[in-house]
Order: sequence, then C-alpha cells, then structure tokens
Amino acid sequence: MLDCRIQKILLLLYKFANSPCGFDPGYKATSVAFVFYMDSIRTYVYVDGFNLYYRALRNTPYKWLDLKKLSSYLLYEEDTLLKIKYFTAIVSGKFDSEKPTRQKSYIRALKKFIPEIEIYYGKFLTHTIKAPLKNPDDCNGKKSINILKTEEKGSDVNLAVHLLNDAWLDRYDCALVLSNDSDLSESIRIVKTKLKKLVGIAIPKKCCPSQELIKLADFVKPIRSGILKKSSLPSVIPGTGIHKPPSWL
Repeated sequence: MLDCRIQKILLLLYKFANSPCGFDPGYKATSVAFVFYMDSIRTYVYVDGFNLYYRALRNTPYKWLDLKKLSSYLLYEEDTLLKIKYFTAIVSGKFDSEKPTRQKSYIRALKKFIPEIEIYYGKFLTHTIKAPLKNPDDCNGKKSINILKTEEKGSDVNLAVHLLNDAWLDRYDCALVLSNDSDLSESIRIVKTKLKKLVGIAIPKKCCPSQELIKLADFVKPIRSGILKKSSLPSVIPGTGIHKPPSWL
C-alpha cells in the first residue's frame, strides 16, 4: 500500500490534472509540498444559498438538501470536512405567505441534523424602480412603469469575508465554494496566492459557469441532478418534529 503522504500528493496532482486551470508550476507545486507533511486535508465548505437555490434547486424536488451529504460527493477521500458555512437570507412572504415558513423549517433541519453547519444571514431588500416597456405604443405611449425589485444583499460579502478570515486564521487547508458568483473571484485569488490555500469550486451543471472562477480554482466539480437526488435530508429529522414541507414532497 502506498504511504499516505504519497497518496495525498497523487490526489492533489489528480485534482490539478482535472482542473480546467491545468497545472501551475508555481503555487500548485508549493501546495503539493505542504500537503506532503499533512495527515489530512482540513476542509471548509462555503455555500452561497441564494446562488445554489436559483441555479440548482428552484422548481426541482431537491430543495430538502443535506449539505453535508452533498459535500461528501463533491470532496475527495482525503478531505476532512470540518465546517459547512451556509449563507442565506430570510425570504419575504409578500407573494407566498408560507415561503418563509418552509425556509425556516429547512434551516432548523440543517442545524439539528448537521453538527458541522453554521448559518449566516444577509437581507432581502425590496424597492420600487422604473422599468422600460418593450412596446410603449401598446400602453398609450407610456415608456416605463414602476415595478418592485427584490434583491438579496450581504450573503456574497459575508461568504468572501469568512473565506478570507478562516484562511488567515489557518482553519483550513482546502476550501470548497458552492457558488457561480464571479464577485467572489478576488477573495479566492487572495486566499490562493497570499495565504497559500487550495480552493475548489462547485457549480450547478445546468448553469453557465463563471470562467473567472474556473480560471482561479484548483479543482472544479459540477453539481449534477443525480448528486442532488442522492443528497436529501430525512423527511422527518430524527428526534424532532421538523419535517419536509408538503409542497416539497
């Protein structure tokens, strides 16, 4: 059997070989060197909840998602999962009064079922904006109308700050980021080049991947529907009264 340190080096080389970035003889060679002396690869997972929902879960039966199980399919055997950080915001019930209730049930389920998870909140902000009409002639020449625009604020910033801070405090060797948001590219670049950490990206299969993130990543994993299907929480969380919302069945 191969020495475990050699296995880690081969694993890392495998990650790099399967990365769209290819093998970088600078930073990545350094990464191989420090992994040689490690007993395990300490891994944190960072989940952009808003991005994951709208890119992979909306209009699917997979919303009751076990983030730990999903992470296990995306990580490598040598990765030791220490923490999952989930960044989200409580949705409005303006157009669906049960929507916040379903979301809060899901968050309670995550907290009860996954000891490694931490939840961090941004905000949903709604404001009125003017939007141009496609065919003003159909509306008596009116060129624009007022519409309500809802935006999620804070989650991407919170994720970037935690990714940087945890790297600075040397809490992980490898970070897996579940997001396709190119706004995270600068924080990922700093974590890699200045703090010498490995960073992988997990991107929903059906969305157009951010080329900026792919170029930065040490490895890239697609989030396929088959993995989502196998990563469901129990319909009823053991030892609790928390259950999957009926509309999610």
